Amino acid sequence: MLLSVINALIFPQNGVAIAMVNPLAGPDHQFAAWFHVHLTQTFVTVLRALCEPGSSEWIGVVLFFAVLFFAWKRWWPSLATLIVAVPGGMLLNELVKVLVHRPRPFVAGQFVDWSGYSFASGHTIGATLLYGQLALFIVPSIKARRWRTLTVAGAILIVLLVGFSRIALGAHYLTDVLAAILFGIVWLALCLIAGKPMRRNRLPIPSNVLPESCAVLVPIQQTGERAENVLS
Repeated sequence: MLLSVINALIFPQNGVAIAMVNPLAGPDHQFAAWFHVHLTQTFVTVLRALCEPGSSEWIGVVLFFAVLFFAWKRWWPSLATLIVAVPGGMLLNELVKVLVHRPRPFVAGQFVDWSGYSFASGHTIGATLLYGQLALFIVPSIKARRWRTLTVAGAILIVLLVGFSRIALGAHYLTDVLAAILFGIVWLALCLIAGKPMRRNRLPIPSNVLPESCAVLVPIQQTGERAENVLS
């Protein structure tokens, strides 16, 4: 319903869409056509499993438990960043789809089970935002470089597999997936920069610093007497 209202506001009568020059139009159609010809039921089953981590249902479940965890820990800056980064970025991508108005590579066929516009890939940007943001939360707390590398590599692998599966299924062009990854990275970077003031205000006070109320006052006269005794 929200998208239909946006569509009516942007394209009231003439259905004008943003014109975009695609320098990768050739590879776009070549990839789409090759995979479409070689699709089988078994291949489609595997591809649908690969793209599931980028589905709105999967992302919604992960977000639900992440929000509960952050609320339980009272990590409010992290909770706000997560909500703005993932659902906020996915909503912006829906607006981009309406603005660009790009048709899907295939809108009919034995394995077609999607609708809507193609640019940019919703599954891919959802995976980029969710697993990228989780990696940004987790990596700073990991001390071992090997585990930090594995965490980042795991997030990248999930995003690439989701993007590949959407191309192979015929739901998106190559440029839809590349644009979704780029948009997701840029949005995460903006959220990271915007969230710095909140994280700075939440910095913990070192335990070895005495509070002001616990300060011990020593009379100047007494200190002077102790100094004289030491010197003598």
